Parts: sequence; structure tokens; C-alpha cells
Amino acid sequence: MKRIAFIGECMIELNGSPFGEMIQTFGGDVLNSALYLSRALSCQQSNQLEVFFISAIGDDPISKGMRERWQQEQINCQWVLEDKKYHSGIYLIQTDSNGERTFLYWRNNSAASHLFQHPNFPLLANALDEFDAIYLSGITLAIYSDNDKTQLINLIAHLAKLGKEIIFDSNYRPHLWEDHQTAKYWYQQLLPFISLALVTDDDEQKLWNDTSINMTIQRLHHTGIKHIVVKSGKDGCYCSGFQPSILKVAATKVEHVIDTTSAGDAFNAGFLAGYLNHLPIQQAAEMGHLLAGRVIQHKGAIIPKEYTQPITMTFFNNEKH
Repeated sequence: MKRIAFIGECMIELNGSPFGEMIQTFGGDVLNSALYLSRALSCQQSNQLEVFFISAIGDDPISKGMRERWQQEQINCQWVLEDKKYHSGIYLIQTDSNGERTFLYWRNNSAASHLFQHPNFPLLANALDEFDAIYLSGITLAIYSDNDKTQLINLIAHLAKLGKEIIFDSNYRPHLWEDHQTAKYWYQQLLPFISLALVTDDDEQKLWNDTSINMTIQRLHHTGIKHIVVKSGKDGCYCSGFQPSILKVAATKVEHVIDTTSAGDAFNAGFLAGYLNHLPIQQAAEMGHLLAGRVIQHKGAIIPKEYTQPITMTFFNNEKH
């Protein structure tokens, strides 16, 4: 069985109003994608891919409870390291009438941001040699110190040299960076080792001043990235480096958007469920849109399983190889 490692951060999520109803759950871009991918794969009768989450959490009951939930979602948590010094981060989501969200974060000195300092990290780094694919995001890169960023990039370079599939969601968040130039510097160190980029046009415009999706695609190909998917919200996505050379896939129509949190993460999961199982790119992108479309009709980063399971079961029961 092949294995994919999702390297990143998961935080405790508080969803609602500070002066009203508040729901506690969890979320984080990389974890969101790992979880939705695991759900999608569970609907395939011949699944040959195991999903791992790679991170650090606190040793408190809430953090341990999160890990139990991930395991219930069939995510392998062998390399979720417990940290006795640092706790898991926290974030608060508030959404407006259009489903757009506002975040407040308490993540400084989170356990995940100190992953590279954990005494068991050398064992983890060696274990990654046995994986087939590695997934990380711009947020993964942003939360580490400069020394740890360098360690991460060296590790990714090593894994790429071994022939591992390196998958990257650029997920640019300005508040996590000192300034644009600092972010661009670190992205430029990482991008040459990426084999599949899953990016959002809004993020690429903010960071690189791209004026078109074609400009984004050409810039990323110029860094050496072979396969590129540019997500463009309700306008669908653009896939480049596959066959045909540039393919536009329309988004799933959604009448009532409740919360856009983790829409891109869900798309990535659906796309990877198809891509890593060698479905045609058109079908992989359609699966991404289906999952994202379902997620934005509910509150929170992680929506109940009963809302995602029917569409993934229907899709994979009707897939065409």
C-alpha cells in the first residue's frame, strides 16, 4: 500500500460568536485535506493509499481528543508527536451573511510550530524516506522559525531527490509573514522541489502580483513544477501539465453558501483522491469541486461525515477508468 504524509498544523477551532453560541472542534489547512482525502478513499473498494498526518500536539486532553478523532477518520497518527512543553494552537471563526469568514488566531509557540525541535523528529525524518508522496502548504512553511524552515526545505529536497511526489498548496497568508519579500524568498527556496502545485489565484495575485491565471501557470512551470492546478473559486479550476495541456474544469454550482472555510482544502482532497488513483484529470478535478461544493454549505472546517460520504460514494461507484 502506498503512503502519503501530510505535514502541517492542526488547531483547536472555536466557531461562532464570543457572546453567543460557540462550537469547539478542530481544523488546519493540511489536516483538513488529509481528513477529506481519507474520507474519499474510504469509499473506494480497491483503495491502495494510506493517509498519515505529520505534526506535533500538546499532551493535554483536548489535543489527545483531537488525535482520537483523526484516528476515527482512518488517518494514521503514528507520527503525530506529543509535546509536553507546548500546547496546540487555537483559532476563532466568524462568518458574515455571504459565508465569508474572519479568523482570530492564538498560535504563537504552538506545539506544531516546534515540530523540528521535538526529540523524536530525527526518527520521523528518517521514516519519511519510506513514503510515496509528501503534502505541505504555505502555512506549514510559515509557522516555523527560519532555522526550521531551512530544515524543512532541506528535507523536502532530499525526498524529492529520492523520487517522492511533493505536493504543495501555496496557501499564502500575509499575517503569518514579516512582509511580502520574506514570504517570496522562502517560497522560492521550496518551489523547485515541488512536483504538483495546487494553488489559488487570489493568493498568487497577492504574493506575486500575477495579473492572469496563465501568468501564474507559466511562472510556476518556469520554476520546474510539472503539474499545476489553479483554483479560481466559482469560476472552476485550470489544470496544466497534464493532457490536454491546459484544461478548465467548471465548479459545482452551489445555491446557498454558508461558510467557505476549508473549501480549497476539500478541493485538494477530492482532486488527490482521483489523481493519486490515476483517474483522468477531468474526473479528479470534478471530485475536488464536488467535495468543496458540499463543504461550503455547512459551518466549520470539518463538516459531519454524513454530508460528504454520499457524494464520494456516488462518484467512485460511477468512476470511469
